[in-house]
Amino acid sequence: MNGPVKTVIVTGASQGIGAGIVKGFVERGFNVVANSRNVSQSTEVAASRQVALVDGDIGEPETAVRIVETALSRFNSIDVLVNNAGIFFTRPFTDYTSKEIKSLISTNIEGFLYITQMTIRQMLVQQTGGSIVTITAALARNPIRGITASVPMITKGGLETVTQHLAMEYAKDGIRVNAVAPGVVETPLHRDTPKAVMEGMSPMGRPSTVEEIRDAVMYLTDTATVTGNILYVDGGSHSGCW
Repeated sequence: MNGPVKTVIVTGASQGIGAGIVKGFVERGFNVVANSRNVSQSTEVAASRQVALVDGDIGEPETAVRIVETALSRFNSIDVLVNNAGIFFTRPFTDYTSKEIKSLISTNIEGFLYITQMTIRQMLVQQTGGSIVTITAALARNPIRGITASVPMITKGGLETVTQHLAMEYAKDGIRVNAVAPGVVETPLHRDTPKAVMEGMSPMGRPSTVEEIRDAVMYLTDTATVTGNILYVDGGSHSGCW
């Protein structure tokens, strides 16, 4: 990487996709501020000279403040934000409780809003542009009858929409805003899901890997004229029925 060392914030970083993204940025020479509720206890991500850990619920404004303060005090800038934190569970629509709905909104929506607002404010101060990448879900675009996830997809569909609006709002400032929309991915979230079920959720007959999601994030981070893009990494499941 040429020029000054850049700094990336990664939420939901303690395992799976988030931990893979942290590793990818470290290998590319970035400074990283990694967050999750208990990221300091992670077996996949460790604090180092190059990596700062911030425990906390990303749905709380105070957590976003501590993440940004850590990035600036340790590394002096914020150049990239990866909004990876999110929760997902399935229920018939009529069975979602008010507590579950609030938890989805807190993590998936508020967890995006507070840290993204603060990041954009800092990028505007720096006047050097930046990149924001949010992990959404292919399921928001292409519902599958057997996966009853209507309420979580309210949040994921909203993230796709705000991605495209922010891309236009901040295009002249050089702040690019994109999203990666995975289908089914081999992560700890699916450790108990039978292999045949995982394969059946992709037209290509195989789930994506953490490394493939990571590579999509890196592409969107690097490519200077891509903004407002939803990059589907889902074996084609967003395209239709199979």
